[in-house]
Amino acid sequence: MKKTCILIGAPIDSGQRRPGCLMGPAAYRVAGLPQVLTDLGHQVQDRGDLALGALPEARPANPVVHSLPQTLGWTAALHEATEAALAAGGFPIILGGDHSLALGSVSGAAAHAKAQGRPLFLLWLDAHSDFHTPLSTTSGNLHGTPVAYIAGREGFDDFPPFPAPLPAEQICLFGIRSVDPEEHAALLLHDIAINDMRVLDEFGICAPLRGFLDKVRAADGLLHVSLDVDFIDPAHAPAVGTTVPGGTTVREAHLVMELLHESGLMTSLDLVELNPFLDERGRTARLMVDLVASAMGRKVFDRPTRSFG
Repeated sequence: MKKTCILIGAPIDSGQRRPGCLMGPAAYRVAGLPQVLTDLGHQVQDRGDLALGALPEARPANPVVHSLPQTLGWTAALHEATEAALAAGGFPIILGGDHSLALGSVSGAAAHAKAQGRPLFLLWLDAHSDFHTPLSTTSGNLHGTPVAYIAGREGFDDFPPFPAPLPAEQICLFGIRSVDPEEHAALLLHDIAINDMRVLDEFGICAPLRGFLDKVRAADGLLHVSLDVDFIDPAHAPAVGTTVPGGTTVREAHLVMELLHESGLMTSLDLVELNPFLDERGRTARLMVDLVASAMGRKVFDRPTRSFG
């Protein structure tokens, strides 16, 4: 099924402290994402990069939290852009930018799902659970908080109320391998399934993912997928500031994308944490574009040969 892919640039660096993610949207375009989608038969509308308007006044209760006004501004802008793209019948692809962008993209998708009377499901492809709140974080980096916001945890008083917090069974954390003790305790209270790398090593990629996709299908749900560069092992995808060894291989990551395409369930997509300043001649950006291609219908035997020599 061909889609109208709406590209929304989110040049966000404020959710963490290492500069460079704001160059992510440009890197995806240079790596050929619009052309790849067009070659696969999809329509592409590139709406350019979002920009911040006037920032709200906000003082975090936790003094280590930084860039709260900027994060609130991006959250509002991305909520509006994602909800509008879905309402227009499009398939929004959010080009990031650090993972704090999901505070806005997923809330926009949730607002659309609520308006449609359908449940929203979230597939979180990431090394981290991102289940801190602005009150619990010790780093002050708000890119570690989106899943907590989405699940309805307390501590987000400065943020607009999440449109319809997702119950535990509608969230799938996949590829996780770095969880702080406070996050782990909170995840157990919310009973969110953690498909960490041990689970994937023991049971493989297919069984856990297909089980979650079956839930989405049975509920006639919408599916938002949030793909962090660090889902992939840093040996293959070095352009990320939060490297955690032991991630998925390139082939495993492609298998996830192929299963998503075959399911026909994905309705919106984040591409996050790409820091081109840390890349090796565009290697990670091209890999991420190739993964999107698999998610959008490219078959294994259609893949181009890459040369980095």
